[in-house]
Amino acid sequence: MRLESNPASGPDRLSLPGWVAAWACVVGLAIGCSAGKPTSAPVADGGSTAVGGTASAKRFVFITNGDDPFWDALLSGLKEGEQRFGCAAAGITVSRDVNNASAEGQIERLRQYATQDDIAGIAISVIQADNQSIVEEMKKLQAKGVKVITVDGDVNRSTFRDARPFYIGTDNVVGGRTLGAATRAILEAKGIEKGGYVQFAGFTDNDNARSRMDGVKETLGANYVERDRMADEMDLPRARDNVRNATQNHKDLAALVGIWAYNAPAIADVVTETGTRDKYVVATFDAADLAIGQMEKGNIDVMVVQNPFEMGVRTVRLLKALVENDEAVIKEMYPRTGQPDGDIHTTGLRVVVPNASSPVKPGLFDPNVVEYMTLPDFQAWLTKYNLTSS
Repeated sequence: MRLESNPASGPDRLSLPGWVAAWACVVGLAIGCSAGKPTSAPVADGGSTAVGGTASAKRFVFITNGDDPFWDALLSGLKEGEQRFGCAAAGITVSRDVNNASAEGQIERLRQYATQDDIAGIAISVIQADNQSIVEEMKKLQAKGVKVITVDGDVNRSTFRDARPFYIGTDNVVGGRTLGAATRAILEAKGIEKGGYVQFAGFTDNDNARSRMDGVKETLGANYVERDRMADEMDLPRARDNVRNATQNHKDLAALVGIWAYNAPAIADVVTETGTRDKYVVATFDAADLAIGQMEKGNIDVMVVQNPFEMGVRTVRLLKALVENDEAVIKEMYPRTGQPDGDIHTTGLRVVVPNASSPVKPGLFDPNVVEYMTLPDFQAWLTKYNLTSS
C-alpha cells in the first residue's frame, strides 16, 4: 500500500521584588512579570521587547497551546525568521508566549494582546478547534487591524474559517494516514492481521489531534479496531496513567499510538516498566528528545515527525508579508488561495525509523510529501540546526 499525497481535508522571565517588578511591568522594561497564567500582561519570550514596546516598534507574538519541547524548536525557527526576513530593520520583534494548556489561557492572552497597540501580528496554535470564545477574540484582533494566523493547530475550518486567513503547519489528516500506514506495515510484518489499538493525545477535540487520529483510523482499516481515544489535557502523569489503563482495559491491543509529542515517551515508559514492550507496536508523532532516546533503546517503532523549526520560520515570513502587504510572498506561499484547501501551507513530514531493517520502507509514501529517514540520519539533521527535538 502506497500512501499518496492528499490536499488537506483537514520566559526568559525576570523576577523582580515588590514595587520594582510592578514598575518594570508598567514601563515595559522587563521580559515578563508573571508566572503561570498572565494577569496584567501575557509573558512572552524570544524577542527583545517581549512585553510593552515603543510607539514605533511592532511585535509578532506566537501563542502556544501549552508547554512542550516542541515549542522550543519552533522558537528557534521564530528567531531564525526574525533574522532572515529583516525584522529588526523593519522595527519588528518576534516572541513566543507559552500558554498554560487551557482554552481560558489562550482567551485571556488574546484579550490582553488586543489592548496593546504595538501588536502587529498574532500566530496561535489553537487548543480547541470549536471554541467559539477563542474564535471571537481572534476576530476582534483582526477587526483592530492585527494580522492573525493559525500554526500547528487550526480552528474548525468548516465553521470558523473567517477567524484567520491562513494556516501554517502539518496537513494533519495526511500525517495521520502516514502514521497509520507505517503502523500497519509493522503489524503485518509481525504477522498481526487484526487487533485493537488506542490513540493518546492532549485533547481529542483539538483540530490537529482529531485529524491525525482520523487519518490513522482510516489507513489502519477495518481489521484493526480503535478501542479508545484518550485525552490527558497535557498532564504528563495522566498521560502515563492513560497508557496503563488502556493496556489493562483492552486485552486485544496490538498498537499504542501517541498523537502529541510527550505521548511517545509516556508510552515507552509504561511498556518498559511493565515489561510489555514486545506486545505492542509503538507508533508516535513528533520527536521529543526523550522519544529519540527511547527509539535508540528500541522502545518506539516509528515516529512521524513534523518540522516546528520551519513552522516558526514561515510564521515570521507570512506575518511580515501580511503587515507589509507583500502580495508576492503571500501568493508564493498560498498559490491556490480561494480554493477549498488554498488557505493551508504545509511544512512537510518525516517518517523516522530506528534503522534500515525496519519493515517501514520509503516506497510506502509519496516522496513529494514524506521524507524517509533512519534515526541516525535524523539526528544528524537535528545537529545541523542545533536542535534537540522536532
